[in-house]
Parts: sequence; structure tokens; C-alpha cells
Amino acid sequence: MIRYIYPDGTHCYRALHTTHAVYRSDDGRLLARADKADGSGPYEFEIRGFELLQPGVIYD
Repeated sequence: MIRYIYPDGTHCYRALHTTHAVYRSDDGRLLARADKADGSGPYEFEIRGFELLQPGVIYD
């Protein structure tokens, strides 16, 4: 799993296989590209950071 942290401090979880890319835009923003939940294709969104979660590890 990957946890995306949005600029406002909220977050969401996605399956790692839905992630296409995490990169910096030309203006320095951190962006992620991932599949939409309904499978209709990828979309891009701004993030503040991300965390890769390991199975069996409890994050608190």
C-alpha cells in the first residue's frame, strides 16, 4: 500500500499497483499519477508526500 499525503494534511491509501508515477512538476510541485478507483484511467493530483506501507507493520 501507499499512503498519499495531500497538501492540506489529509491522506488516502491506494494499492501500490495503481501508482504510475510520483514526480516534481516544472514549477516544483510534487505530483502523483494513479489509476482512478473505477478503473477509468489514470489521473494526476498534488501531494505533500507519500509513504510506502509494509504488510505486517502497524503505523500509528
